[in-house]
Amino acid sequence: MISLGSLFNRQSPALLGLDISSSSVKLVELGRSKEGVYVLERCAIEPLERGWIAEGNVEKFDEVADAMRRLVKKSGTRTKNVAMALPPSAVITKKIVLPGGMSEQELEIQVEAEANQYIPFSLDEVSLDFCVVGPSAASAGDIEVLIAASRKEKVQDRQGLAEAAGLKPVIIDVESYSSRLAASRLILGLPNGGVDAMVALFEVGAFTTSMQVICNDEVLYDRDQAFGGAQLTQLIVRQYGFSPEEAETKKRNGDLPEDYESGVLRPFVESIAEEIGRALNFFFTSTPHNKVDYIMLAGGSAALPGLTETVTRQSSFNCNLLNPFEGMEIGAAIREKKIRREAPSYLTSCGLAMRRFMS
Repeated sequence: MISLGSLFNRQSPALLGLDISSSSVKLVELGRSKEGVYVLERCAIEPLERGWIAEGNVEKFDEVADAMRRLVKKSGTRTKNVAMALPPSAVITKKIVLPGGMSEQELEIQVEAEANQYIPFSLDEVSLDFCVVGPSAASAGDIEVLIAASRKEKVQDRQGLAEAAGLKPVIIDVESYSSRLAASRLILGLPNGGVDAMVALFEVGAFTTSMQVICNDEVLYDRDQAFGGAQLTQLIVRQYGFSPEEAETKKRNGDLPEDYESGVLRPFVESIAEEIGRALNFFFTSTPHNKVDYIMLAGGSAALPGLTETVTRQSSFNCNLLNPFEGMEIGAAIREKKIRREAPSYLTSCGLAMRRFMS
């Protein structure tokens, strides 16, 4: 959304999608085959320690920059251009209607004038961007314009991290827009091309789960909930007396005592499914809608064994685990088995990498 220079030209220069969350940094690089099929060329993940990123804010700059350098080295990429994202809480977005037929310069002047009404900071303190969404449905001859603004220090934090890792930041997006872009490719694969399908997209992170309800590319509802996979680590610590670091490693490697599945994992999966059910009920009670056609799960904790089945059973809606690389060709540098396991974690970084091909 917030453009930091001219990214797109006819050659679509190589671009990394880099997603910084509270628990890890994830990188995706996509290409395209002659037939126009996406090719997954690079992807890698590097864990972050708790507290380095808190509520989208960079608390430990040097440590995160070091992790990003390790990530780039691990991925083997030579690409320097990078697309990154800010959490939705750090970005103010507003759709406005303006008269059609204005030049780019006239649009800019008009957007700045309108932005003053919606942004509670001086325009000197924000990075501001806009894009024309299309003709206004409500008034003939007018256009819908999306304005996005963020405090300059938030944007500069992301830029600074990229530069410290030897990368060139060319695009700053919004995390929810990127995850939606990656999901939209998969929604097209639903029956009838996903037309009129009501899709509830849940991204289950370490500390927060975000929910977006999408229909025909429109977001009908979005909300963040304070639950995630880190609670499972805490339960393992309490149950077995491991340190948090040990618990996280053993959880990732599947190296836990025999009673873990019945005593810890299954009850936790039930509780996450209940939270998802509660979030859906909140959507139903606060909107005119009373059902969804599909639930899609993504994020690092979405692949917990039995979660999709438990959500389907509890909610009675069709629930699927989302693999953003589905239908892509897999490049020679990718370990396919490992990627299949981690794929749901890469939704946002995949959407960022797809920006290479958006004109």
